[in-house]
Amino acid sequence: MAAPTDVGRRLSDAGGPSTAGGSSTASTVPSPAPEGSDRAADPGSRPGPHKVVVLALDGVYPFELGIPHRVLGSAEGRYEVLSASVDGRPVRTSSDLTVTPGHGPEALAEADTVVIPPYPISRASAAAPDPRALAALSRVRPGTRLVSICAGAFLLAAAGFLDGRRATTHWALSDWFRELFPRVELDAGVLFVDHGDVLTSAGAASGIDICLHLVRRDHGSEVANRVARLCVAPPYRDGGQAQYIERTLPHASGTGTGPTRDWALQRLELPLSLNDLAAHAAMSTRTFARRFQEETGLSPGRWLTQQRLRRARHLLESSDLPVERVAHEVGFATATSLRRHLAEEAGVVPSAYRRTFRASRR
Repeated sequence: MAAPTDVGRRLSDAGGPSTAGGSSTASTVPSPAPEGSDRAADPGSRPGPHKVVVLALDGVYPFELGIPHRVLGSAEGRYEVLSASVDGRPVRTSSDLTVTPGHGPEALAEADTVVIPPYPISRASAAAPDPRALAALSRVRPGTRLVSICAGAFLLAAAGFLDGRRATTHWALSDWFRELFPRVELDAGVLFVDHGDVLTSAGAASGIDICLHLVRRDHGSEVANRVARLCVAPPYRDGGQAQYIERTLPHASGTGTGPTRDWALQRLELPLSLNDLAAHAAMSTRTFARRFQEETGLSPGRWLTQQRLRRARHLLESSDLPVERVAHEVGFATATSLRRHLAEEAGVVPSAYRRTFRASRR
């Protein structure tokens, strides 16, 4: 099979969508349609509703498969949403059910927007996607808008549509994505990226975010807000997927700086300095900092900040402590310092983080 970037060139040479055009917008708030796009379909340029075709691939996740139908289908008749499979036959989903799309790949040739929901990804399947899926994409005409949800970005990347562009996918798949598609500028911290003609989104619920964004971009905030209310969903979400990323750090060992890390974890509320850590390890500050970096991949200061943020996130999720008390408990000098560090890491302030992760306990 050809390299991923060659596939996209073949599709363009055969009359399929090109990879040119579009300004890059990564956002979770209302924004106008990007300028400079030469592929994005204009919802008002053709009579009748804007035709959206959702391509169901083998193993498709049912929840994400249904999002475009539910969200775009609630936009007061402005969209006609259809489903298609790569061969016109039923598709086995990731659950214990099979779906029968109403159309085959020929529907993509008539689409104004094509949406690719996620399907199970492995290293092998990501590097060599189903040839039938690539053949289906070759039917897409110039001017068609392409949208991926979660792992659907892997198919767009394999077809060459994301080369030289900024894109996103589920944060847990980011290492594989970067390894396979080095020509794509992956941003795993946002909910979606809008290039005008090609849009990519993160996992699961971000499919709702990007579909509401399409409505907002095509028809304005008033229509999008009505759709959001019908779907009982927020019109847009604060922050990005960075607040959902599970960050793992190396476990402490019984040698090197490991015992000092264990010691520090029991004293995060204290203003620990590099001198304090090095003295506990019975090392010079230079030797300690070098060994710490070798063992954890982080500087001692950065490691302490990450550990304090992990503790702070836990307290915000599991307790009703005021933000000022949380900051004190984890070793930040002030609540302002906690807000700044959490906003840098997760894209949200403590109060917004708590609302997100404690909503079910109200």
